[in-house]
Amino acid sequence: MLTFVIYSMSLRIGIIGLPNVGKSTLFNALTKSGIEAENYPFCTIDPNVGIVEVPDERLGKIDSIVNSKKVIKTAIEFVDIAGLVKGASQGEGLGNKFLSNIRNVDAIIHVVRCYENENVTHVEGNINPIRDIEIIETELMLKDIETITNRIEKIKREVKAGRRIEENDTLNMLLEHLNKGHNLNKLNLENDFMHEFNLLTDKPILFAVNIDEQQINSSKKINLLNDLEAYLNNRNEKYLHICSALEQEIANLEEEEQMEYLKEFNLKEPALNTLIRTAYKLLSLHTFFTAGPQEIRAWTIQLNDTAYDAAGKIHTDFQKGFIKAEIYHFNDLMNHKSELSVKEAGLIRQEGKDYVMKDGDMVLFKFNVTN
Repeated sequence: MLTFVIYSMSLRIGIIGLPNVGKSTLFNALTKSGIEAENYPFCTIDPNVGIVEVPDERLGKIDSIVNSKKVIKTAIEFVDIAGLVKGASQGEGLGNKFLSNIRNVDAIIHVVRCYENENVTHVEGNINPIRDIEIIETELMLKDIETITNRIEKIKREVKAGRRIEENDTLNMLLEHLNKGHNLNKLNLENDFMHEFNLLTDKPILFAVNIDEQQINSSKKINLLNDLEAYLNNRNEKYLHICSALEQEIANLEEEEQMEYLKEFNLKEPALNTLIRTAYKLLSLHTFFTAGPQEIRAWTIQLNDTAYDAAGKIHTDFQKGFIKAEIYHFNDLMNHKSELSVKEAGLIRQEGKDYVMKDGDMVLFKFNVTN
């Protein structure tokens, strides 16, 4: 019998947005944790955290050939951060606390409400998703401006003495960019001190456009949705549609019931699966696999990680005593139906430390550690 186990990892994605836009409902659906999702602002004060498995049908296909005792999935940590409001950068609505929670995540899912419902209040009094996005982004920008301005002031004496010139020039460039109303994540800068500051607008972002059931598969989009899509497309932003209330209902059903429910809406799978996979890509993550009779495991690595980096994900001894990596691809296994056939076809390669890992690589590390 196939047993799936979730493998916890440290990568974190924060779910943000104004109060009452569906953040906690989405988090509930993702994690099935059943936290509060009430109709009043600041229902969530301390961030809720949940580990969510990354859907990957390749694991089941590998197991159908390897027939392992255990299958271990990779996962991402999601954080439900309390709703921000206008003035958060100045401390409004516990803003400083909430902004610091955002600083501790690797990427952001920004939930935007795009449906009318008189029974669900809106903190701004009416539904306007573009305005809502700009409120949140303004608060994040203002906090980054404060952080950068403080840093420029702190290194002023050293700059006058001819030190930290490059850092000062970069900081002033970032400040100019923010003052023009632009997020920093479009700059793709790779400075060490950028990581040190953990700037809020430098994080990758995915917009989750929260719609109602009537808008699913509807050929007629409401003006709010049309305008929002045009706005996000013009900015070249990543976004997807999701009905968080429906997704929460689906998440609480058994698998067979889920499939029947999805058919009613002409959906092949829960939108959550797409959201999780998109979030995984948003962080530029890849998956490699190890497989044997005891377990099949999915491992998460960064884009452009080497075989040496990947070895360290499994155990420091694998990295310390690295000799070589025997590698073939998931597609090779699917085409040849067994590892032996893959080997006989000459598709198992011997790779060294500097080999750049590919998504879907199947790996056996050879190592030797002496005390």
